[in-house]
Amino acid sequence: MSTFITIAIFLAAGLFLNRVIDLTFRFIAKKRNSSHLHFFKSMANAVVIVIVIYTLAQQFSVTKDLSTALLQSGSLIVAIATFAAQQALSNVISGISLSATRPYDVDDKIKVVQGGSVVAEGIVKDITLRHTIIRQYNGESCIVPNSVMDLAVITNTNFTNNIGNFMEVTISYGTNIHEAMEVMQKICADHEMTLNTMENKVFVKGYAENGVTLKTTIWTNTLDESFQACSDIRISIVEQFRERNIEIPLQTITIKPYMQRE
Repeated sequence: MSTFITIAIFLAAGLFLNRVIDLTFRFIAKKRNSSHLHFFKSMANAVVIVIVIYTLAQQFSVTKDLSTALLQSGSLIVAIATFAAQQALSNVISGISLSATRPYDVDDKIKVVQGGSVVAEGIVKDITLRHTIIRQYNGESCIVPNSVMDLAVITNTNFTNNIGNFMEVTISYGTNIHEAMEVMQKICADHEMTLNTMENKVFVKGYAENGVTLKTTIWTNTLDESFQACSDIRISIVEQFRERNIEIPLQTITIKPYMQRE
């Protein structure tokens, strides 16, 4: 009878610990919904089950030697499997590292750069133990191994509260520079999506072949708003410059006819 009581106690302890883990991760998920939590929750539940079963087997002389032998043979199997699947294990370890440090999360907009080349750029759709799925802006899904993600340089626009995007416009040398700067500054400040105010100055970046280059920074809350705001501002600049006779120069090529000698 005591044997059944012991088994019942260990099973109840295992169920209780797994229930505590479920409630804990559910409470954390309410504050931060993250795919990383699913991975850690599954790992914690599996560890509890293994510990309970092994500890229970150690309580009886019949299963004690068997559990010890299985543990030793299991260690050998793990060593062989680790050697045979080094690359897969590397992705798993990198997945654990990424889950712990969380340089990015689902729905974050990131750019992955390795060796000076862009590996992928887009929105994170899923993070698994082996790879990260990134939906690129052209609609394609890029599946990047976690070992690559762990070594790459990751630019995460969601880590910043505001997004800044440079805006450059070239005006002709005959144009009133101060008037062009005031018009450009007012257009940027008046747009509903920008965080620009009249204190955000427009500067002269330098001299180009056809004119003077003006430069400012467009600030928005998100990257999506930055794309839309910059597009609207470029249109407004062309329209208002045209109304005020502020010339945006065009590159022209003069072709002279070839004169043959008599």
